[in-house]
Amino acid sequence: MSENTTQKLAGFAASLTLEQIPAKTQQACKALLLDALACALAGHQGEETRELEALASALAQSKESSIVGGGHLSLAGATLLNGYLITAVTMCDTHRSTLSHIAPEVVPPLLAIAERDDASGADLLTALAVGCEVTTRVGIGLDYPVFRKRGWHGPGVVGPFGAAAAVGRLRGFDAETMARAFGLAGSQSAGTFAAWGTPTVKFHQCRGALSGLMAALLAEQGFVATKEFLTAPDGGLYNTYSNGGKPDAAVADLGKRWELEQIALRLWPSASLVQGLITAMFGAVKKFDGTAKDVAKVRIALPQTPFDMHGIFATYKAKFEALLSAHYIAAVILHDRALTLSQFEPARYDDPALRRFAAERVEVVADPSLSEAQAVAEIVTANGRTVSERCEYPLGAPENPVSYADIEAKFRTYAPGRLSAAQVEATLQAVARLEELPSARTLIAGLQPAIRRDAQVA
Repeated sequence: MSENTTQKLAGFAASLTLEQIPAKTQQACKALLLDALACALAGHQGEETRELEALASALAQSKESSIVGGGHLSLAGATLLNGYLITAVTMCDTHRSTLSHIAPEVVPPLLAIAERDDASGADLLTALAVGCEVTTRVGIGLDYPVFRKRGWHGPGVVGPFGAAAAVGRLRGFDAETMARAFGLAGSQSAGTFAAWGTPTVKFHQCRGALSGLMAALLAEQGFVATKEFLTAPDGGLYNTYSNGGKPDAAVADLGKRWELEQIALRLWPSASLVQGLITAMFGAVKKFDGTAKDVAKVRIALPQTPFDMHGIFATYKAKFEALLSAHYIAAVILHDRALTLSQFEPARYDDPALRRFAAERVEVVADPSLSEAQAVAEIVTANGRTVSERCEYPLGAPENPVSYADIEAKFRTYAPGRLSAAQVEATLQAVARLEELPSARTLIAGLQPAIRRDAQVA
């Protein structure tokens, strides 16, 4: 009997070696890891981080696993909280064809098991590639437009597979155990867009990380699960969450074409679908030689889906809605010519003049000629002069990539306050030469502040 899609992915995940991963793909994985660490350090500033910390602490009282940026929790608690930290301030990676974040699900359980088992950097890098590739491959097999039309949100659905794959590879699973881990991961797939506009969409990611960890550890105990979860006729992922999906796409050129290279990175906080707006707005501002006082109107054109999701926050309540608001983002870029977490602190987004500008002088419209993350930004002055910029591909997309140096700069931006200057440079070196690192514990320990605060994580 020929292998089904689940078994093919399991065989790939169980057998992949570092030598089989092209240098370009290894570098993409290092960028994903460094970006995830930068996001996690920034995530301590998240509005809901302490609420997730309380939940993570309540799961168990042991403290064997490290939190990025300080403290220790249980294996499960650290996986959950690190997953939330990576996505907390809305600037982690996105696999654009499935609108799924990848690192928040894959990296936390991988770090926890690598620390526990004293894995090598080479093993960590290999398992990271496995986890990211499996997540994105499961995703492209879903037939995303159909999957999305049914209301599903990708990270909580496909994330458990990647998390299980990464842990399984680190633990040396054979193909049969890996396939059962996928069956257990799929049994926990969940998360819908009913959560949109609330922090629950970010909970989907960290819950996906924990689900994958549990799936792998339970499979390792010999727990029985289906080995054809993706394509099972009755209740399989592709038949239940989609219309049968595209299982051939999930395994086409497996190990030859790397889907993980299609994961986009974000230099700026805010939702993935407004990264085109941000790119366009910075381009327009660069051409504009006046100040915000000279501006009569800012016009933003977005495709229909980004407009439906981000053009509805002309007035925004607090940080999370500001992060989602096309109106606020355009206004603050014009005023500050910058977009970091500082622009999403109350002292900035609560400025009455800025709130009025966003509500009254930023116009956001849907343009049917635009698609995906395309955007057009126009700055119209009081004397009628117009400056415009069109974005075809947002900065960070595979077609318009950021450099590794850009990700290093992002890490340097958000590490201070958590790590010393020496720790920052040591971490950058450890990730850059990950395959040479004798122990992943060196990297993980370097992400702890010099004065540890086990009782207070954030």
